[in-house]
Amino acid sequence: MTDWAAFAGFTGLVLAVLLSLAHFSRGVPHAEGTGSDAPAAPHDSESGPAQNARVGSPDDPVSTPAEPDETHEPADPDTVSLASFSVDSTDASPRPEPPTLAGGDGAADAESDVTAGSEPDSDREPPGVTAAPVSAVSERSASAADLPPHLLLANVALSQAFLGGFLGLGAWYAGVPAAALGFSVTDLPAKLALGVGLGIALYGANRVGSTVSERFGIAPDEAVRESLTPRTAAGWVFLFAVALPLIAGFEELLFRGALVGAVAAGFDVSPWLMAAVSSAAFGAGHGAQGRLGIVVTGLLGFVLAAAFVLTGSLLVVVVAHYLVNALEFAGHELFGW
Repeated sequence: MTDWAAFAGFTGLVLAVLLSLAHFSRGVPHAEGTGSDAPAAPHDSESGPAQNARVGSPDDPVSTPAEPDETHEPADPDTVSLASFSVDSTDASPRPEPPTLAGGDGAADAESDVTAGSEPDSDREPPGVTAAPVSAVSERSASAADLPPHLLLANVALSQAFLGGFLGLGAWYAGVPAAALGFSVTDLPAKLALGVGLGIALYGANRVGSTVSERFGIAPDEAVRESLTPRTAAGWVFLFAVALPLIAGFEELLFRGALVGAVAAGFDVSPWLMAAVSSAAFGAGHGAQGRLGIVVTGLLGFVLAAAFVLTGSLLVVVVAHYLVNALEFAGHELFGW
């Protein structure tokens, strides 16, 4: 006999761990409506000298900030802890900035920063100018020595595999039928084709939505994707062949198979009600992507949940989920879409 209550306990524990990790991974709060590609915004004049300095030119005089305290040691470039995948460029404590270029010394200091190998703060850029791509790690991730992408990918893959294995162990212990979780070996080619079509359609809708939102000045936060982007050919192979399949498989097993399929079957609850609940949890589980990311992933999760309810197949939603993630990496990083 199936012990639905025991499996619900396993599911709740896994969900609690995942949401806790998502909460802690947010690190420093995100700036609303900003992403890694968004232009640097001017700051309020009361926020300190680090936010007052801007680049000037001989033909464009600007106000010169107050002379910084010479005894104050400049802080190191912003980094984040290992628990954080994405951060805002706002620093907790302001650090002194050199005078503007119009003052004469700012250019020399800026040149010394470049020769020292440090990346200039985004606050030093004039409004409307984005940071040019460089080989150094951006402020949205830790330094290359502390947080390289391949270690991030390995950490994500291992954590997802561990949680997925624990959930699978709970399903075996509770005697949950495979059909309740969406496992079936019938009509595999048709389900695979349906998953491919759904994944491509969702990716296309996501790109259109991102383009429209950027037109209104709402740029998605892409810090998580940037921090996970491989830098080597082996890293790309690991991403597409190991990390993304594990992520798609585990998340669909939890949010669609367990929260929708098993709960609806075991407790006589409407699967559409559970689709809404699981989609809200799915969005909250992507809190590292900021509030806009939570909303977008929540909507995506509901479409996947609806596909699961209509088809009863976990394979369809796993393939679709994988393609959305894979096309996002490939499209943006390889083809500049």
